[in-house]
Amino acid sequence: MFKYELIKKSNECNARLGKIYTDHGEIETPIFMPVGTRATVKTMTPDELKDIGSQIILGNTYHLYLRPGMDIIKKAGGLHKFMNWDLPILTDSGGFQVFSLANNRKIYEDGVEFRSHIDGSKQFISPEISIDIQNTLGSDIMMSFDECAPYPADYDYIKNSMERTTRWAKRCKDHHKNTDKQALFGIVQGGMYKDLRERSARDLVDLDFPGYSIGGLSVGEPLELMNEMLDHTIQFLPEDKPRYNMGIGSPNYIFESVERGIDMMDCVLPTRIARNGTVFTSDGRLVIKNARYKEDFSPLDHNCDCYTCKNYTRAYIRHLFNVDEILGLRLATIHNLYFLIELMEKIRESIKNDNFKSLKDDFYKKYGYN
Repeated sequence: MFKYELIKKSNECNARLGKIYTDHGEIETPIFMPVGTRATVKTMTPDELKDIGSQIILGNTYHLYLRPGMDIIKKAGGLHKFMNWDLPILTDSGGFQVFSLANNRKIYEDGVEFRSHIDGSKQFISPEISIDIQNTLGSDIMMSFDECAPYPADYDYIKNSMERTTRWAKRCKDHHKNTDKQALFGIVQGGMYKDLRERSARDLVDLDFPGYSIGGLSVGEPLELMNEMLDHTIQFLPEDKPRYNMGIGSPNYIFESVERGIDMMDCVLPTRIARNGTVFTSDGRLVIKNARYKEDFSPLDHNCDCYTCKNYTRAYIRHLFNVDEILGLRLATIHNLYFLIELMEKIRESIKNDNFKSLKDDFYKKYGYN
């Protein structure tokens, strides 16, 4: 069972409040989704994720296909049971990871041949194989196999890539067998060219997917250009289906995406920077390794109610990082994910109360965004 309910549209902008229904639970949108690349959100247990309010997490088709492999996942009873997570899971198609292996892959109409980043072995993923993998994983939301083209890239390259992505999307839809339990999204491509974005969106809408992702953004282009592409693309996507901007995780990118009508976002950013000692706070980013926090016995963020901020000081967390204790990584990760999930709750409330712009303006002033 998959269903999207549009609850309210903002009176100030294109932001919208909604709810996604799946067999593993409901998801309130707009939503930020923590990334669990290898069947785990790094350093976090499933119970900790639930405690901070995670409603859905991601798994990565490419990485899980290589390790542990589909035989293990199948014997475990699917990805939910394998990783002990009983809420919704979204899996990507593997396309982004495959195409990031620029020097180790060859693109054919049938699919992509590539070398494993683990042992160099030759591998092949086609649209049909990507769907088979995701059907085995048993995710609630699946992605069509696509090419995430680089930025910048010339028009002809993007045109050919976009057209192939659309052909692959149809093959994915035709091959998908578990439509009652797993929703397959189409992925809009087209680079930074408006006419290609429009054509991609229109062609995918004609294929009638349960939801639509916007791919190929946040790949190095300026924020203003991403916003321009979102503004242009959104108008060609149906209002009664969810919209997912892939790879978005910094607060300003989240605000800008929501303002333009995006319902779903994900990124490794909060967990990755946490492991490097950088945390979000209501006053901007904080690098906890800095010497200035050596005798700072205040929490990471005075305005945060997460487990980390209620129990530990900046001085202690700095100490953990300086002596390479794993607890430091865990505490920073808990805080960063809580910060974004709490921010999404505030954003949903602001849409409900028609004060999204006020929330955004206040946040930008405190955070130092222009």
